[in-house]
Amino acid sequence: MGAEGNASLSLLSVFLTGIPGLEAQHGWLSIPFFTMYVVAVVGNSLIMAAVRADSALHEPMYLFLSMLAVTEVGVSLSTLPTVMGILWFDINRVGFDGCLAQMFFIHTFSCMESGVLLAMSYDRFVAIYNPLRYTSVLTLPRILSMGLGITLKSVVLMTPLPVLLKQLPYCHINSLSHSYCLHSDLIQLPCADTRLNSILGLAIVLATFGLDSLLIVVSYVLILYTVLGIASGEGRKKALNTCVSHICAVLVYYVPMIGVSVMHRAAKHASPVVHTIMSSLYLFVPPVLNPIIYSVKTRPIRQAIATLFSCKKELI
Repeated sequence: MGAEGNASLSLLSVFLTGIPGLEAQHGWLSIPFFTMYVVAVVGNSLIMAAVRADSALHEPMYLFLSMLAVTEVGVSLSTLPTVMGILWFDINRVGFDGCLAQMFFIHTFSCMESGVLLAMSYDRFVAIYNPLRYTSVLTLPRILSMGLGITLKSVVLMTPLPVLLKQLPYCHINSLSHSYCLHSDLIQLPCADTRLNSILGLAIVLATFGLDSLLIVVSYVLILYTVLGIASGEGRKKALNTCVSHICAVLVYYVPMIGVSVMHRAAKHASPVVHTIMSSLYLFVPPVLNPIIYSVKTRPIRQAIATLFSCKKELI
């Protein structure tokens, strides 16, 4: 690391970007963004509280759902400080260490979310393939071990990213194209060879999101094969209905991510506003929509949330 070009990383700042061309409307834009944060944090927190409070929901499906809610709150809280700082106070400058920390938490929680969605697809497969052994296969210790494994895997895979970035020299204006710090943005800043960082980033994407999505597809192929073997039409319909919420969650998570990837390659000359909005979709949409999907499509969750509010009214 060059002493002249990178003498003190602790003094280095990164400049974040709001929504290009709409800087004058940041005050108004803060309303929908803050509303999304409130819906995401409150909605997912209600799901966690409902699963914890209702002993009837202490089943594998709902325990995995509460894990999903934890990851989505984590993603939302990771981006909230810089996004709302720009929209409310025009604070677009963040310390380099703070930027690295934000990048680490965004990618770690996103990786955990992908892992939980895979675990939920395995849960649905076991429930349909062998319903009589469902609770004996997915015991509480096994579920906790899966959750711990997903967390450790995400942390271990993401830790090298900020460590390697910190070793590189930075000797020009450090401006990012989003209102939060992402690895794909940060590797554009160093005035040195970042091929190792790029290769590592791609390897992590393939080992997590790529492998997880492939295994989710395999799970649903096996689920479909099992469902087609059920004799009664009513039984097939009932089995598939238990998967609807999870299928929606998978689509809500992966479709925006694929859309962003396609946009970056097929529409490079599109308006910067379009790129910014599309890039934000995969971080903002799942935490907002998933609590709504599960509350609407899953009656026990809806009833447990209603019970939470009725208990609070009685206490008041």
